Amino acid sequence: MKVSEKIEASKAEGRTFFSFEYFPPKTAEGVVNLKERLKRMVATGPNFCDITWGAGGTTADATLDIATYMQKEAGVETMMHLTCTNMEKSMIDAALVQAKEAGITNILALRGDPPAGQERWTAVEGGFANAVDLVRYIKAQYGDWFGISVAGYPEGHIELNDYGADLRHLKEKVEAGADVIVTQLFYSADIFIKFVKDCRDLGITVPIVPGIMPIQNYGGFKRMTGFCKTYIPDEINESLESIKEDDDAVKAYGVELAVQMIRKCMKAGACDGFHIYTLNLEKSAFAILEAMGLGVQVASAALA
Repeated sequence: MKVSEKIEASKAEGRTFFSFEYFPPKTAEGVVNLKERLKRMVATGPNFCDITWGAGGTTADATLDIATYMQKEAGVETMMHLTCTNMEKSMIDAALVQAKEAGITNILALRGDPPAGQERWTAVEGGFANAVDLVRYIKAQYGDWFGISVAGYPEGHIELNDYGADLRHLKEKVEAGADVIVTQLFYSADIFIKFVKDCRDLGITVPIVPGIMPIQNYGGFKRMTGFCKTYIPDEINESLESIKEDDDAVKAYGVELAVQMIRKCMKAGACDGFHIYTLNLEKSAFAILEAMGLGVQVASAALA
């Protein structure tokens, strides 16, 4: 079932939906551990789960293995990331064939970040220049087999430095065939609410799912937000400064902040659910669900 259809079904039922993102671990032991964690997290009833794709297919085998496990064995609707970074068309073709053979019907189509060591992103010969090209290609080759999601940037893409142009590019991705937008992380609900309004004013009508990354520890938070150049409100920096040496306190604050943002976005009518960037961890995700009144799902996962 396509993610867009699952989101619409949840909305029709008046039910808050949620979803989880994972990345492929670097070791075989890590993959085994993630699969065990997936069982517990899938028991909470996410609308879908997604798995990231390394630049140039560097994690292709692990991504496809985990995605296949998620779809066939864990029994959750799975969305597989696919990027253009260092990916020749033949590599895209191979990944799509394997995804279809696994019964995966959802792709998150991304341009991708520059490879490690490169400051600027460039297309490889015979590859795709951006996510619009990738979306068009998938639609041309597979028609409606795949539901296609794309990334949205509430603050605008850091490379473009032009919020209006970035919104127009997002609309191009939707017009090319994308039916869901999942956003980059953010820490200001007001920014997301404005982003959704601006998208709607531009004529973008597909579901826009807020990407929520709960703060797990101070150092990781600073590295990630620095890399993404994410805006951090002063009150968040001030709150973290006093507890940054206490990992448990930081994690608890991260859960509280995530819940506050989700509630504010939903109250404003900007979304009907949320997507958690789990960093392959479960405790904060479970705590967010419980605080959101989704404790039945958490309890059932604990008993699974």
